[in-house]
Amino acid sequence: MLLSTLIHPTAVVHPNAQIHPTVQVGPYAVIGEYVTVGEGTVIGAHAILDGYTRIGQGNRIYPGAAIGLEPQDLKYQGAASLVEIGDRNTIREYVTVNRATAAGEKTIIGNDNLLMAYVHVAHNCILENNIIIANNVAIAGHVEIESRAVIGGMLGIHQFVHIGKMAMLGGMSRIDRDVPPFMLVEGNPSKVRSLNLVGLKRSGLTPAEMGLLKQAFRLLYRSDLKTSEAIAQLATIGDHEHLQHLQQFLEKALEPSRRGLIPGKRS
Repeated sequence: MLLSTLIHPTAVVHPNAQIHPTVQVGPYAVIGEYVTVGEGTVIGAHAILDGYTRIGQGNRIYPGAAIGLEPQDLKYQGAASLVEIGDRNTIREYVTVNRATAAGEKTIIGNDNLLMAYVHVAHNCILENNIIIANNVAIAGHVEIESRAVIGGMLGIHQFVHIGKMAMLGGMSRIDRDVPPFMLVEGNPSKVRSLNLVGLKRSGLTPAEMGLLKQAFRLLYRSDLKTSEAIAQLATIGDHEHLQHLQQFLEKALEPSRRGLIPGKRS
């Protein structure tokens, strides 16, 4: 570790930790032996970084965050598992990111994500890029969240659930099955309510792309077709990457090993 005037004298940094000289470390922060922190990252007061944890460039980690600690998994036997965090993430107060369960496995957070206060990311989760997660969200193990999803506050996501890209999850919902891309899901029990229209517009989709997704929504949730039949007919709407991604996501969600899909058909 390079000595730096940017590390507060009360911080406890293991001499073997790999800390870029531009990293700022606040009062009473603790950084363990196997931690690597990239250029320009700021670590707030009382934050804890431990385990085999690799953090990229330009991240902002706020006071009290705990990253890389042992997973809350009874199967964990002390294995050398990892946490990998990319670049330019904002990790607010008291966020917890647990490392994976088995040796060599990873908990992964990509780039440009915002995790608001008290978010919990459990073992073996994969978060892609440009995701917004509001306060007090609990994400169980093995959850995967695709890019540009928006997760409302004070909700729980069941283990092994997948959240599709550009999906929106309403606050205080119970998410116990897969959420398709581009959809707005809300409630307890949760249902697909509509397309995530506001999020799609903000993401820069063209009117033509929006039209294709509206057709897909009507086919999936407003037709008399069974879900499997509607999925099979998505290709008839058009040949577009968003439709292809939606179809592939839905097909995988119906595999026996998965938890199934959040419902959305009108009764």
